[in-house]
Amino acid sequence: MVEQKQNIYFLSDAHLGSLVVEDAREHEMRLVRFLDKIKSDAKAIYLLGDMFDFWFEYRKVVPKGFVRFLGKIAELSDSGIEIHFFVGNHDMWDFGYFAKELGIKVHYEPQKINLGDHRFFIAHGDGLGEKNCGVKLIQWIFHNKVCQFLFRLFPPYFGLGFGYGWSKSNREQISDQINQFYGENREFLIQFAKEHEQKEHMDFYVFGHRHILLDFQLKTKARVVVVGDWYKEFSYAKYDGQTLITEYAE
Repeated sequence: MVEQKQNIYFLSDAHLGSLVVEDAREHEMRLVRFLDKIKSDAKAIYLLGDMFDFWFEYRKVVPKGFVRFLGKIAELSDSGIEIHFFVGNHDMWDFGYFAKELGIKVHYEPQKINLGDHRFFIAHGDGLGEKNCGVKLIQWIFHNKVCQFLFRLFPPYFGLGFGYGWSKSNREQISDQINQFYGENREFLIQFAKEHEQKEHMDFYVFGHRHILLDFQLKTKARVVVVGDWYKEFSYAKYDGQTLITEYAE
């Protein structure tokens, strides 16, 4: 009798293509090897955004590279594993390529879903609970359809070059700020979950974005889980229908 696949995996923030990664090929292959390892027991895989350091689709042009990762995702999808991709703040400019070419489900907004015996709130995490006006302005620009149209007018060589350069500069500026837990009252994703709990209860809030591995229980018994990253932490969360755990990859 064939064992039924039941595990659901959550991972985030690989930042494939980042100009600050020394060995881009090994960076990608480490992720591909992990995906290959979990395919035997994975019912679904949730990619929680920023899997690419920069992604912007033109009408007939997409960023080069990542063929091993994209190929593995297509393989897993074709085999019947559910693949869910949540756009992040670095790779939100998908305009249909992932769904059409890879056969995966792309989410542009947070999702509230039932998995197993629990209720989940799932999102990349950028913008949620954020009070900084500068961050909110940048989010508005990135999501604005007119701004996206104007950016597409630039030739791909310039547009993609600018995007990777911007991402590298941003990564260097905040390199000493990531991978740190700021405390319950300063973590905006925890604050978001607290506010949401006042309106609607969730069993789990699962996020990426923060580059930390975190499992924090609120007074309402809801758990805020940040899955770390595949940039420095190489961590993930796994749900078997009853229990959600966080782990570091080997």
